[in-house]
Amino acid sequence: MKSQNFIVFGGGSGIGKALVAMLRAEDALVSCSSRQADGPPDGDGVQRFAFDAARGDVPPEAIPVPLDGLVYCPGSITLKPFQRLTREDFLTELQTNLLGAVSAIQACLPALKKAPGASIVLFSTVAVQTGMPFHSSIASAKGAVEGLTRALAAEFAPRIRVNAIAPSLTDTGLAAGLLSSDQKRRAAAERHPLGRIGAAEDAAGLACYLLRQAAGWITGQIFHVDGGMGALKTFR
Repeated sequence: MKSQNFIVFGGGSGIGKALVAMLRAEDALVSCSSRQADGPPDGDGVQRFAFDAARGDVPPEAIPVPLDGLVYCPGSITLKPFQRLTREDFLTELQTNLLGAVSAIQACLPALKKAPGASIVLFSTVAVQTGMPFHSSIASAKGAVEGLTRALAAEFAPRIRVNAIAPSLTDTGLAAGLLSSDQKRRAAAERHPLGRIGAAEDAAGLACYLLRQAAGWITGQIFHVDGGMGALKTFR
């Protein structure tokens, strides 16, 4: 990926942070956002900038031209019984997961069009395909992301590829409350056919592949990196 330019929204932690490290290991140049640009200073091929999904403002100077790939990682986990969810809960999930991605893509689209073959990678969740209790607001928002993925893949073809990754529970700061004890971690692992929870590198590795020209014949797909949860039922 030498001399290629990528922008990773939400690259300061979790899956995004793991992806930035993988891209840098392949000599790509990365522009990386977080809610506040309070991480390590710019350098070593990484430019950092602040991005708040609620506002959707992307500094023009943060967008490399040409832009070979965009990854939108910001997400949320709001797990409540449906009767306790408010309209504001649904709007917050949509703003973070869907509308923030829309703002990021619209801001970067001119730069993506200047690349010979660009790639966009978005993030969904296994809870869209597999119904789970207490996931109404996040499944609704991520379901919209999957619809956006397919619509943009059709609209941007053949110049820009668009795919999404749908992980299950992953060991990142976002999921800290769900993995706060050994008992919770064991129970979460046992719910997955592969017997463990996800690592940030699992989803980041697929995102890295989808950005490469090796994935140049893949678009409009939702990839499940979920330990088998979305497709399998094991009997024990």
